[in-house]
Amino acid sequence: MKIVRSVQELRDQLHGQNRIAFVPTMGNVHAAHLSLMSMARRHGDPVVASIFVNRLQFGPAEDFDRYPRTLQEDIEKLQQHNQVYVLFAPSESEMYPEPQNYRVQPPTDLGDILEGEFRPGFFVGVTTVVLKLFACVQPRVAVFGKKDYQQLMIVRNMCRQFCQPTEIIAHETVREDDGLALSSRNRFLNDTERRQAPQLYQELSEIRECILAGERNLLEVENQALRALAASGWQPDYVSVRRQVDLKTPSVEQVENGEPLVVLAAARLGSTRLIDNLEI
Repeated sequence: MKIVRSVQELRDQLHGQNRIAFVPTMGNVHAAHLSLMSMARRHGDPVVASIFVNRLQFGPAEDFDRYPRTLQEDIEKLQQHNQVYVLFAPSESEMYPEPQNYRVQPPTDLGDILEGEFRPGFFVGVTTVVLKLFACVQPRVAVFGKKDYQQLMIVRNMCRQFCQPTEIIAHETVREDDGLALSSRNRFLNDTERRQAPQLYQELSEIRECILAGERNLLEVENQALRALAASGWQPDYVSVRRQVDLKTPSVEQVENGEPLVVLAAARLGSTRLIDNLEI
């Protein structure tokens, strides 16, 4: 695996390649990241991964400084996994050599709901850095996990509207045996919180079962989940059933007619904010 730190080194290394498969990450590599890279290897060659903690997508009161940075451990895991040809690990000054005044603004009807409501500016930061990474790597395909469901949709829409020659491939959420979605932020959970953390997935599963069993009062099942989380010490931001196609709230008629749905949630357990979702 070749490790490059500059955009010019990256371009020199990838010159002439036209089947690049790309996996952008913020590091602290875990099994879900490795699974994304294995999928990328099935869709292209060479596989390029990036590790960059992107300041633009963190709000002033969020955990940018606390976000786990484990580059040497990440390099060792990627080398052992043996799927990545080039690791792009730029510094902040390499990615942003001058103030990033030009930014991508997702449409408000998708970018300012759910995660966008509770993390203002988050998706501006995500889309801006992803578009910039795509300009550096020029991948034919890029793999994103479904755990970040709204992010996946926004990146896919951005690529289509900007005529990017990159196909976005979705990877299913990777979970622990107890259902907890793998996330770099899971390491912030203490032992008690870690035992409790699968409750978020359990609440989503209960909503899914209720809807499949015929429940049509979506607001009530959402509120039941919010109450259950709050009663167990969580601080929930949202639990919401939406249409898969555009993340809009479905009508009763659409649910009755079998509209593909997804239930999404975000909640804080102690000092750790977790997100999850489940397709219906």
